[in-house]
Amino acid sequence: MKKLLLMTTALVVLASPTLAADLAARPYTKAPPMMAAIYDWSGFYVGANGGGGWSHNTWDVVGGGREGSHDSSGGTVGGQFGYRWQMGQVVFGVEAQGNWADFTGDNLSAVFATRNRTKTDAFGLFTGQVGYAINNVLLYAKGGAAVTSNKYTITNAATGAFLASNNDTRWGGVVGAGIEYGFAPNWSVGVEYDHLFMDRQTVSFGALGSDSIKQDVDLFTARVNYKFGGPVIAKY
Repeated sequence: MKKLLLMTTALVVLASPTLAADLAARPYTKAPPMMAAIYDWSGFYVGANGGGGWSHNTWDVVGGGREGSHDSSGGTVGGQFGYRWQMGQVVFGVEAQGNWADFTGDNLSAVFATRNRTKTDAFGLFTGQVGYAINNVLLYAKGGAAVTSNKYTITNAATGAFLASNNDTRWGGVVGAGIEYGFAPNWSVGVEYDHLFMDRQTVSFGALGSDSIKQDVDLFTARVNYKFGGPVIAKY
């Protein structure tokens, strides 16, 4: 019995260094580094937009009194294209936008027995942008030039009979802001607000004289864009 115990003890002593060596030699595998996908806003893009707005129009008789003001409201749909480049989290861009519109409104003249009507049927925006990117979310401001196409109509206040009309295309300025979200590798959606400063323009109505008409426009649109080029960059 003593011999068996001694043999067992000897085997344990001999095996212990081998077991320790095996444990020490077991390799340690380091986990691979994490890789973050960063959305890249750089590149050309094209898209569509739609929404609503209103133009505030003030009619003043040239050489006379103020006829009054009205808001012409309605819907709009159009498209845009542009280019953006990104430096860190700062994004710069240029964009051109063209829209059809149906902003209509009228008011009774405070000077004549007439009704004055304004319809804005199209507008365009040519802007520069600067924004701040939080990965696939872009906050931006914009500003530049704007153009509107308008039709002005005068009717008899009592009967509604047509009396005179004229059209103009006027240039002004625009400022705006928006937020855009990249929901897929090359696709983004967003919302935008723009204010157009179209100032005054003299519009002739023939025998009825002329009016100096001041215009400002407010726009709210939803947008969807497709960007050409690589959507993300990898960063360790």
